[in-house]
Amino acid sequence: MPLTPGGTAPRSVPPPSVMDSEWTVPGLLRRAVQAHGERPFLEVVGGSVETYAEAYVHAQRMAACLHTLGVQPQDKLLIMLANSAEAIHGWLGANLINAIDVSINTGYRGLSLEHAANLSGAKVLLTSSNYLDVIGLSVGKLQTLQTIVIMDDGSLENAALAQAGIRILRYDAIDNGDAVVPHYPANPWDIGSVIYTSGTSGPAKGVLMPHGQITLLAQLTAAKTALGAEDVFFCFYPMYHMAGKFMSALATLSVGGKLVLDTGFVPEQWLDRIRAYGATMTAAHGPMLEMVYALPPSPHDLDHKLRSIRTAPFPKRIAAGFEARFGVRGIEVWGMTEIGIPCWTEEDMPLRVGSCGRVDENWYEVAVVDPETDFPLPPGHIGEFTVRPKRPWIVMQGYLGMPEKTVEAWRNLWFHTGDCGMIDSNGYAFFVDRARERIRRRAENISASDIEAAALSHPAIAEAAAVGVSSGYEGDDDILLCVVPKQGITLTPEKLLRFLVRELPHYMVPRYLQYLEKLPRTVTGKLQRVSLKNNASDASVWDRKAVNISLRDLAR
Repeated sequence: MPLTPGGTAPRSVPPPSVMDSEWTVPGLLRRAVQAHGERPFLEVVGGSVETYAEAYVHAQRMAACLHTLGVQPQDKLLIMLANSAEAIHGWLGANLINAIDVSINTGYRGLSLEHAANLSGAKVLLTSSNYLDVIGLSVGKLQTLQTIVIMDDGSLENAALAQAGIRILRYDAIDNGDAVVPHYPANPWDIGSVIYTSGTSGPAKGVLMPHGQITLLAQLTAAKTALGAEDVFFCFYPMYHMAGKFMSALATLSVGGKLVLDTGFVPEQWLDRIRAYGATMTAAHGPMLEMVYALPPSPHDLDHKLRSIRTAPFPKRIAAGFEARFGVRGIEVWGMTEIGIPCWTEEDMPLRVGSCGRVDENWYEVAVVDPETDFPLPPGHIGEFTVRPKRPWIVMQGYLGMPEKTVEAWRNLWFHTGDCGMIDSNGYAFFVDRARERIRRRAENISASDIEAAALSHPAIAEAAAVGVSSGYEGDDDILLCVVPKQGITLTPEKLLRFLVRELPHYMVPRYLQYLEKLPRTVTGKLQRVSLKNNASDASVWDRKAVNISLRDLAR
């Protein structure tokens, strides 16, 4: 039997008998424009403010432009943009013609960029001029890309891309004809976005998210956190993350609130930005909150309008102290891109340290099972969280181009999350740890195999294994890369890191390196990652921070 919460019914979104057009991103957008057209919708830090009506005009122009470029319903549009108004317009414009937004990490380069672009099959990419050189380095390996649209006024010049026949256009110069948006209505069961989430034994997987799932995420977030039209939501999460796009931007849009969009997270600036923009709500992963809490207390810590922070997790070590010091409510949740957010701590629930709230039974079933047998465990016993939906179109429709991974995840008709935890006798869920071999660094889920593939592409490396080791923050890792050099070849750590900086996003570049004669393996050849983790404090481990080597210096 699935384990479900007891007690009073939590605040939720009532399930409809049939999902209609309002359970789509265009439906939510048009409803918001009609109800809140002249209210402020979007302010980018350091930029201007757009009303709902103005943002809708920009999205329509984008939709017309994409149609002119040949983007059709359910075609995939690749977007590689930092947080900006253009990133929002690109996503909404694609959905207005029922195309699929595929926003990718702006840190992608080399193998990670090529994998994401090729798996999407997209012919058109929206980006900015500062990413052209990175894209150009992958020329010849981008199998479907035909057109790059530059959203800023920077240079369009890139010899490698031009030689490969990839056209580079400036968005403002594209002739949209009469700029009429074709009528391609989206349905709740149509795919609205692909979000790339890291695998643990292979490259990143593209999660196929239907409009029903996306809009439920937005509306549940608003309901559970009591988000309303008078709220100002401060978001620094990128638009290629579920937490930023659907649980922050779209949730705010769904109730007519104002979204303040920052380009990144800087602990020392976090509260100043919240104060300056009058933010009443925000979101941050646990390690980020630990960084803020580690700053010296200030007499101005309570000088703000912030009411609550959505977080996953709310670090047990600091949770009560953080609430008291900053006068805010921590709203811990649990979920993932594939299934949405089944477990919520609501704003009016008292702090229950370590708990990610209760299951919303209107929408989900959650069972804690023995990971070896899939049989459910009694309340209070730790096992694997498994999930299934109670309504259609509210979870992913599979992994893009990876049917075998989809089938593997849905064993015995339950989605197996790979996360371990328990649900107590009162129905409160507690996330304990991640069962699968993945690395989590600064809110990024990282595939060890991506790092290993980059290392193995160096001609001096015979074997490589990446593991996560404690960073000192709860639920956060630093990266240890263990390598076996080819016989007779000497490679200094500095030279290996300089190579990896060119091949990997900055957040995947290891902090620690260890040279070994061989990797520890079982008799069947399986890598013993636990053994590598246990050796992380060995004197042979090289730490780039200990020798004051910065990634910025290596990238020069």
